[in-house]
Amino acid sequence: MKETPLSNCERRFLLRAIEEKKRLDGRQTYDYRNIKISFGTDYGCCTVELGKTRVLGQVSCELVSPKLNRATEGILFFNLELSQMAAPAFEPGRQSDLLVKLNRLLERCLRNSKCIDTESLCVVAGEKVWQIRVDLHLLNHDGNIIDAASIAAIVALCHFRRPDVSVQGDEVTLYTLEERDPVPLSIHHMPICVSFAFFQQGTYLLVDPNEREERVMDGLLVIAMNKHREICTIQSSGGIMLLKDQVLRCSKIAGVKVAEITELIQKALANDQKVRKEGGKFGFAESIANQRITAFRMEKAPIDTSDVEEKAEEIISEAEPPSEVVSKPVLWTPGTAQIGEGIENSWGDLEDSEKEDEDEGGSDEAIILDSIKMDTGEVSNIGSQDAPIVLSDSEEEEMIILEPDKNPKKIRTQTISATQVKAPSKKPVKKRKKKRAAN
Repeated sequence: MKETPLSNCERRFLLRAIEEKKRLDGRQTYDYRNIKISFGTDYGCCTVELGKTRVLGQVSCELVSPKLNRATEGILFFNLELSQMAAPAFEPGRQSDLLVKLNRLLERCLRNSKCIDTESLCVVAGEKVWQIRVDLHLLNHDGNIIDAASIAAIVALCHFRRPDVSVQGDEVTLYTLEERDPVPLSIHHMPICVSFAFFQQGTYLLVDPNEREERVMDGLLVIAMNKHREICTIQSSGGIMLLKDQVLRCSKIAGVKVAEITELIQKALANDQKVRKEGGKFGFAESIANQRITAFRMEKAPIDTSDVEEKAEEIISEAEPPSEVVSKPVLWTPGTAQIGEGIENSWGDLEDSEKEDEDEGGSDEAIILDSIKMDTGEVSNIGSQDAPIVLSDSEEEEMIILEPDKNPKKIRTQTISATQVKAPSKKPVKKRKKKRAAN
């Protein structure tokens, strides 16, 4: 299903609002949407909500053989999926250009920046290493997928715990979670992507664009940075030319936003760890507000029903008495009745155009009607005096006359059409022409 394009009115409205430094959701130019982080019951499972954009992150691991050129390093794999559940424009089973671009940007941001110590993932050099796989699923699309995906990936990696292993000679023992506590990953820093949207060829700048703002933007600048203000990767798309001062300005804004998001991530991880140690309830079900899925909770309000009868009597006494006039039904014909005053019956009234046509052709129809009345005089006497006259082009037809309290009678009549009336006037003319020709 193709994406529904924006109309010209919507496009002009969005650009005009951006020129006046206003946004549809009420944010300022450099404001981020609300970020909500919730964790699942298993380690390494989390959801990140950036406004209405939702991303689910899941980390898994397994023991595999290392790469030949890097025998002492573990393997990191990132996969982002865009399903039709997030937006109808995403096609299943097909890698779009947007998906390829997002996956490459995630790999440069997280794997090439060396945020995870891959050497700590080695179990036996050249034989067994840990392969860490990060699966990201877009649940709802409302713009700025890369920022939400980068936050979900780094949060899931920080929350993940791998099983503990021990090596004795050539034997590798893998312990379950009940036998030994799982081991967290060794993470050096947390790179986070910050997106900047440019409008009017770089004249106007917005942070964290939503889905509608992304449709009208001219270019996008993505900066991946950690809280130490170290740029991990930078990417510009859209074909616009940016000045050096614009890039430096965006990098300063990104440093502030990354520090705020990193602090939020650390608080969420600390709260989850505290709840797990204390034995409290945790998981996605606990992060959802009570009775928010099926119904809204309403507080009970006390109602005094002691003097209900007295109040009802007061209301009845103060009310105006009903009118005594009752309309009588009017019986028009058997089986039909009218109550009250109705509207004048307009059935059978002619319109203006029909009246004009009748006035123009009145002289011709009068002659035909006179001849028809003479031929069908017997039929009109059998029925009522006001029986309708039926005109038709057919030579014979059945006319049914309905009379009250009597059975319908079928009478076969012959009607004279207009062509049959005018036909005798032409025949003598032809004979005269033939006689003249003979003389």
